[in-house]
Amino acid sequence: MTGITWEDPFCAEGSSCFRLGTDAEGNGYIAVSGQEDHYLTDSIEALRTLITDIKAGKADHLL
Repeated sequence: MTGITWEDPFCAEGSSCFRLGTDAEGNGYIAVSGQEDHYLTDSIEALRTLITDIKAGKADHLL
């Protein structure tokens, strides 16, 4: 898909790099770095909520 603006990858120590992206239609994307053609998509608002919740510690139990 064209039109996705990808951010620089977010990487753990030496592995597990993820990329976040957005498009002009209001969609948000998450993909493994190097595999951007296989992505998850939802609204930018859903992506914003996910990031906010992670920053608030709501996913800490997964660590």
